[in-house]
Amino acid sequence: MCTFCSLKCGFIFFNMVFMASGVALLTIGVVHHPTFQDLGEFAGKTLAKIAIVLIAVGSIITVVSILGCLGAFFNNFNLVVSFLCCLIIIILMEIITGAIVYTFYNKMILNPSALANIKGSVNYMDKIKSVISKYSPEKRAAIDRIQEKFKCCGADGPDDWATSVGWEDHEATPDSCCVEKGAGCGKEKDKARKKGCIKAINLFLGKRLMAVGVICIFLAIAECFGVFIAACFSCKIKRKDYDNMS
Repeated sequence: MCTFCSLKCGFIFFNMVFMASGVALLTIGVVHHPTFQDLGEFAGKTLAKIAIVLIAVGSIITVVSILGCLGAFFNNFNLVVSFLCCLIIIILMEIITGAIVYTFYNKMILNPSALANIKGSVNYMDKIKSVISKYSPEKRAAIDRIQEKFKCCGADGPDDWATSVGWEDHEATPDSCCVEKGAGCGKEKDKARKKGCIKAINLFLGKRLMAVGVICIFLAIAECFGVFIAACFSCKIKRKDYDNMS
């Protein structure tokens, strides 16, 4: 009985930690969703889906952890086994996701131009240049938000606005480029930020993709312990049910 109680407590503790990680991913996805939504307008819809993936993964982990908690509280063999199967699938998905993210991160940092050669990928660098060049009315608000949020100007730098078709004053930049924002500040082009948005977005994505990749790998390792304790706990429940029937 002591072994059963220890396994049950350990299983519940793991589920609490597991649920916390799911809620954390869900929160990160929700908090960063507006930023990735703007990135989607600015650099391609694929980038906008990153926050949605985080929200989906966080929600799945939270639901699965609740399933495990219910199995523990009611000593239900079927619920615990269902949790175990779901956890194994999640581990496999996290390992695959971590590997893909790490590969993408390496290509983006070491050889960004290689992204264009990946089948199905979006060359968001060309997309950013195109959006800046067109500066279409429906994307202007998103462009300004990105330049303010990432403290950048143009695709490669403020000089991009001198050749932008949609931007009329080629001797100035949008006010969102200014280091110190104010009405009409973009007319003083020498006071615009020098860093281009491609570099700024690269750094932003690089840091977050690396973090997601590392988190996926560490979660997968930690969840292996969850698989072990869930398997032991389910066996104990089955044995206890068998003893009660006897």
